[in-house]
Amino acid sequence: MGLRAQVRTPDGWAVQNAAVTLTDRTGAQVVRADADADGEVAADVPLAPGPYTVIVTAVGYAPAAATAFVTATGVADAGTVVLTRQGGVELPPPGVWNIDPAHSSVATVAQHLGFSSVRGHFGEFGGRIEISAVPERSRVDAVIDAASVDTGNDMRDKHLRSPDFLDVARFPEITYHSTGVSQSGPDRWSVRGELAMHGVVRKVALDLSYLGTGPDPWG
Repeated sequence: MGLRAQVRTPDGWAVQNAAVTLTDRTGAQVVRADADADGEVAADVPLAPGPYTVIVTAVGYAPAAATAFVTATGVADAGTVVLTRQGGVELPPPGVWNIDPAHSSVATVAQHLGFSSVRGHFGEFGGRIEISAVPERSRVDAVIDAASVDTGNDMRDKHLRSPDFLDVARFPEITYHSTGVSQSGPDRWSVRGELAMHGVVRKVALDLSYLGTGPDPWG
């Protein structure tokens, strides 16, 4: 008996610490409970049969309401209640996200002699994105193995690794560390940071387009 519900984002992630309130037909509060770390709500409180309104709120999300009908079992099962982030942009849950090299790439393009473009990539890299509950406090850190540069031409790649260019013997890593994050549109963000390469540090801003998140086939 009591209140049962699951609170999720549209992508299926649990909304932790969401407040779930159950009111009767007069609008009086009957039960109030918080979702756990898995977005599950369970409150064992005796309920009289009849219709109830389930109201779900969470910081940063638009409130949602659902109807639950209690039968003789005394259980109000609201099922899955979906909360959308205020402003319509659903962000990843706070926490540390590691860059997946199998589904990521670091590509390069450079002008050659002023009239052609040389394209390449770095095969070895890693990094992490730390999503904060306050998105503007999020951080990005990345490390690239300078010697892994690959333009599809062995002679050119050896020259790029030499002291004439990347000088990988003295500067084996290219790093990027963010210093600030700001939202520039409904699904667009700007990351300010410092890029260190060949012993030189430059301020570099990255324009990001957020595509969304969701559980993989293994959960």
